[in-house]
Amino acid sequence: MISLIEGLDPIVQALTATCFTWLVTAAGAALVFGARSINQRFMDSMLGFAAGVMIAASFWSLLAPGIEMAEDMGMVAWLTAAIGFLGGGIFMRLIDVFLPHLHLGLGEDKAEGVKTSWQRSTLLVLAITLHNIPEGLAVGVAFGAVAAGLSSATLGGAVALAIGIGLQNFPEGAAVSMPLRREGLSRKRSFFYGQLSGIVEPIAGVAGAAFVLHLRHLLPYALCFAAGAMIFVVVEELIPESQREQKNIDVVTMATMAGFAVMMMLDVALG
Repeated sequence: MISLIEGLDPIVQALTATCFTWLVTAAGAALVFGARSINQRFMDSMLGFAAGVMIAASFWSLLAPGIEMAEDMGMVAWLTAAIGFLGGGIFMRLIDVFLPHLHLGLGEDKAEGVKTSWQRSTLLVLAITLHNIPEGLAVGVAFGAVAAGLSSATLGGAVALAIGIGLQNFPEGAAVSMPLRREGLSRKRSFFYGQLSGIVEPIAGVAGAAFVLHLRHLLPYALCFAAGAMIFVVVEELIPESQREQKNIDVVTMATMAGFAVMMMLDVALG
């Protein structure tokens, strides 16, 4: 993948990488054509794996480079990291408060955000879309950081982040399409909504890359911001959803550690 995008414009790189993550979401959603449901333990484990990937990516691909960049640019590194990280969490909290959405496995009376008459299927898609925003943003900012020419940002690291995000997007696509299929939607419509949840990633990725390219001095904040947004999603959504079944907690915990290890190895090997 590195040779494929090397030499491209940074925004095109971000677009290419986030289109890849979107396609993996679509691949996960396509499972609906082969089965009506997926074993709950398997699905919980995949969500736990996704949480591990995002936790590792938040540090190795975003926070650590952001802190190093802040030091190189003469900023107070710990303060820059704290402001950016908490800012990302606050941003996601505001979206969570106002955007209507419904988490998997809950009744419509548990919908969050502004009250609306939107269909259940729309609310389910928006719940997944909600945490695809920081994922796309993170990839875009990572490629923008490479273009800025700072030593702590490498193309390999940005590609590793895109691959890691892609891996954990697979269960997310299935997590939308499968419940919709069980609720009576056709396979085609279930797939359409499942892949649609990932379309925000290319949009957020391009926006993130363009932002840091034009405002280079804010790059350390942007990296830490993306990390904070991702951690918010992990703690607020992925971990609670993956551990809803008490009997699956041990398996899910090991899957989370496996996801963390995979992302860590990707970043160290490619970054």
